[in-house]
Amino acid sequence: MLLNGARSVALEAGDRFTVSIENVVVLANLKRRIDLDRLAGELPYAEYRPELFPGLVLRLREPRIGALLFSSGKMICTGAKSEVEAKRAAMKVVEELRERGVEIDEEPEIRTTNIVASGSVGGRIDLEKTARTLPRTIYETEQFPGLIYRMDDPKVVMLLFATGKFVCTGATMESEVHRALSKLKGILEEKGLVAYS
Repeated sequence: MLLNGARSVALEAGDRFTVSIENVVVLANLKRRIDLDRLAGELPYAEYRPELFPGLVLRLREPRIGALLFSSGKMICTGAKSEVEAKRAAMKVVEELRERGVEIDEEPEIRTTNIVASGSVGGRIDLEKTARTLPRTIYETEQFPGLIYRMDDPKVVMLLFATGKFVCTGATMESEVHRALSKLKGILEEKGLVAYS
């Protein structure tokens, strides 16, 4: 199943668990040095203040993402709502650079480095009991109102809140988000850690 930020989707038909992709971050390697000073003057949507930040900041309108371009030829794109959209945005920047005379002969290496998703389990989570039941959790109410759960397969971090809301971060593929949430759903229901109203 593909998840997307345009709407919240249930894991399975009739499921109370809902999830939406909030942000996909990709790293691109253009495999060449980039003259940021020249591009800053040519790209209307670029901002470059090397005294504050070493990269050229690009804000695309379609798709609506931000990109950080460095003189090393590395680029970070953030703000996309799917892996496809993030990679499309990175390639749009590459094409724009080619149009501006930047010779990028090889296809850039583009890889997803982080996906952030949020959603709801559809019920209230007993965080005290969850902290005692699950391994690799941190729950310090004086510091943070949620429980931090470090899942090891897939390797993601889940922030769980008593209201049933959650945030999942650290996935590098949308399928990992789906797998992590399916696993979380099974654990919460099997251990009686979630109460549906």
